[in-house]
Amino acid sequence: MTMEYGQGYGQRGGPGAGFHGAADGGAGQGRRPRLPAALRAPVEARSWRELGYVLLSLPVSVLMFSYAFTFALTGSILLITFLGIPVLAVGLAGCRGFGVLERKMARGLLGLEMPEPEPVRARKAGAAGWMGAVLKSGTSWRHLLYSVLHLPWAMFSFVVAVMFWVYGWALLTYPLWFWLFPMYGGQDGLQLYGDETHSIHLDNPFEITVTALVGLLFTMATPWIVRALTVVDRLMVQGLLGPSRLAKRVVELESGRGVVVDTAAADLRRIERDLHDGAQARLVALAMDLGLAKEKLTEDPRAAARMVDEAHGEVKTALQELRDLARGIHPAVLTDRGLDAALSAVASRCAVPVRVEVDLAERPAAAIEGIAYFTVSELLQNVSKHARASGASVDVWRVENRLMLQVVDDGVGGADASGGSGLAGLAGRLDAVDGILVVDSPVGGPTRVTAELPWRG
Repeated sequence: MTMEYGQGYGQRGGPGAGFHGAADGGAGQGRRPRLPAALRAPVEARSWRELGYVLLSLPVSVLMFSYAFTFALTGSILLITFLGIPVLAVGLAGCRGFGVLERKMARGLLGLEMPEPEPVRARKAGAAGWMGAVLKSGTSWRHLLYSVLHLPWAMFSFVVAVMFWVYGWALLTYPLWFWLFPMYGGQDGLQLYGDETHSIHLDNPFEITVTALVGLLFTMATPWIVRALTVVDRLMVQGLLGPSRLAKRVVELESGRGVVVDTAAADLRRIERDLHDGAQARLVALAMDLGLAKEKLTEDPRAAARMVDEAHGEVKTALQELRDLARGIHPAVLTDRGLDAALSAVASRCAVPVRVEVDLAERPAAAIEGIAYFTVSELLQNVSKHARASGASVDVWRVENRLMLQVVDDGVGGADASGGSGLAGLAGRLDAVDGILVVDSPVGGPTRVTAELPWRG
């Protein structure tokens, strides 16, 4: 049993203190900023980094567009000859190079963490194999599409960001400029409008104050406008310069397969250890006792009978251990009667009263049914060992194509599914089959653990 609700029970801070850093008073957290976010934004480093990204994006996008358009147009025209294919391949490879630069800019200035796209894998050696791999790669064409589509957006973002930033700071600092240069071009103040007959100037204290207030509003709004503009950049970088959905899915499946393999290996080691240290050792001792009883059968029948009686007890104990081990591998009641009966049997062995309600019109696939059984079984074992509860409940139902499991207890709470705990290992096992584990366990209880599994009939 590896998963623990009570990891940290009895440690510093009382029950549950080992689960939540907040229970220690949040000493490890930094102080909350005194100024609200709206006032901090114009001078925050994040706002300046986002502005820097918008400013850099325009020249980079111009280069990307020019390069992509030139090679795409030239390669398309030359497709009637042999030269079109290598020109297109070189153009797509260059777009991938610009994509590396864009991802580094987004990572450094926008804080966008994203995995690299799948590399070009040529099945055949040589230039022909490389060109074929580049042209067949969907990632390469998405980089070309990004190079073409991003320029209009980069121009729009640049104009909007520079306009708001320049006008905001110019209006905000206008009182300083008016004090330094009270007259400009022979006129007092800043000219807002002028023609041959009349003009409007900001040259009195009220107008100067209003101008500064308008500039303050512009300055405070500019970081949020720039941030909204960079949201589109984030989406474009993630969608066109990142790995495809298929590649992400392959990575998830590879990770899930690794978890399944590790879990199966751990289960095999556990079974081997239980057999070696439990039933096997007991059977060896039983064989030795029966051998001694056989030798004493003619000399001391009573002692032999006593030893046979003890061996009989050892046989019963070994059989019980083998039953428990077989139940831990896959209980017969689950195969014969389904989740309702199997979970009721698990609940009957729990240290606290457990209500079980299974609302399923049909049985799921055997693999999903087994995972659901062992998930509830481990959660109930934690209720028995660590939750200090007086009662618990188990609910199982189906929602469209998902199998839902929920275990609730009224114990002390404080369960934590972060790395290193048993709940994290259980979450990893569920994730390997596209499942989800959600833990809601405030200190003081109650604890509510909900698991979702894909429904496969």
